[in-house]
Amino acid sequence: MIHKERLKSLNAKDSRPGDYVLYWMQASQRAACNHALEYAVRQANERRSPCLAFFGLTDRFPGANERHYAFMLEGLHETRHDLAAKGIQLVVQAISPEKGVVELARRASLVVVDRGYLKIQKAWRAAAARELECSLIQVETDAVIPVEEASPKEEYAAASFRPKVRKKLPEYLVPLRERKPAKDSMKIEFESLNLEDVDAVLGRLKIDRSVRRSAFFRGGAEEAGRKLKAFLRDKLDLFQDLRNNPTLDYLSQMSPYLHFGQISPLAVALKVSGTESPGREAYLEELIVRRELSLNFVHYNPGYSDYEEAVPAWARKTLQAHLGDARPAAYSREDLEAGRTHDPYWNAAQREMVVTGKMHGYMRMYWGKKIIEWSLTPEEAFATALALNDKYELDGRDPNGFTGVAWCFGKHDRPWQDRPIFGMVRYMNDKGLRRKFDIDQYVRKIAGLEFFPRI
Repeated sequence: MIHKERLKSLNAKDSRPGDYVLYWMQASQRAACNHALEYAVRQANERRSPCLAFFGLTDRFPGANERHYAFMLEGLHETRHDLAAKGIQLVVQAISPEKGVVELARRASLVVVDRGYLKIQKAWRAAAARELECSLIQVETDAVIPVEEASPKEEYAAASFRPKVRKKLPEYLVPLRERKPAKDSMKIEFESLNLEDVDAVLGRLKIDRSVRRSAFFRGGAEEAGRKLKAFLRDKLDLFQDLRNNPTLDYLSQMSPYLHFGQISPLAVALKVSGTESPGREAYLEELIVRRELSLNFVHYNPGYSDYEEAVPAWARKTLQAHLGDARPAAYSREDLEAGRTHDPYWNAAQREMVVTGKMHGYMRMYWGKKIIEWSLTPEEAFATALALNDKYELDGRDPNGFTGVAWCFGKHDRPWQDRPIFGMVRYMNDKGLRRKFDIDQYVRKIAGLEFFPRI
């Protein structure tokens, strides 16, 4: 089912006669459980025309580097084959997306696009909407519940957001019925990048090469599905009890795949909700309530990457009041990036992120809190945490990442007991780590990680 609330016309143009319906596949880089793709197919079938897909490969996405692009291209390579099996050609061109779609749309009757929540994604869609000579329809498919349907405003906390989500969830937690294209677009001739050699495509991009591709995570829907299957089989039952233990592996590892749209959050939610697992509700809380609270944040707050706009007033006030407090240490961004601190637990968390491309979620909270403690100002700490998170995390530059960093500074949280440096912002220390699990085992585990070429 495609709810009308998922649809939004981005311009006042009409559809028209054309050679195909064009699906601008930018955020939702997958062939399955994709409402935007499905809407494009249905529109193409109604017009008795083919459905063509387009992806604009820009090497100017802010903060992206070889690690991010390699993971994304692995997924696009697979998606191209999956779409071809449906009779849909995926055209990938090295061009800024909003420019490329306008060129391909010259022969299109209608353009359909998926939804992005960040400022640059919104700007691409707005620019294309102005230039296109036909209708541009946006279809939201990377949220279980469309953002405006979940809430009409920026939410203060999960406590206020959760009841709204629970009220709407039965309406939206339903499978998407997928139809076959009536006409094939594979023989329409277009210039397109050859994705069979990901390394060759990477080599031609002018991108940051300082962050190596991850040897621990491979992109693509198939790998996402394999990890999800293993999680449901082996980990979900104990997720609620063991998810915060970084010495073990009881996380789903879905966040990189959700970030690049390689797997549908709805598909994951349906799989989990279809179980009788004792970990079901805890996981759905993370996947739907917490993840979509982050979408709510970046959608309604365009200052999500700015300390003054992202951090609540009460938190900024209390951090400012403690600005003169003595710090146990003060580290430069360079020292933090290299993991050169007095804290072996923090260093291990930083190393996990740098080496693998993903830090355990519980350690990421501790990691962010310590950056506050070791920075001269909260503004400096905020900028450092965002920069490091976005540079190394495969799910960086994402609503979850922006929200996670802001949470460390009080976003979606409440005032706590007043203490040095943090004021009333929640505090974390190494005693809490030792109390909850064998943190030294985590250090040993991470020390054994090595960069190595993936076979």
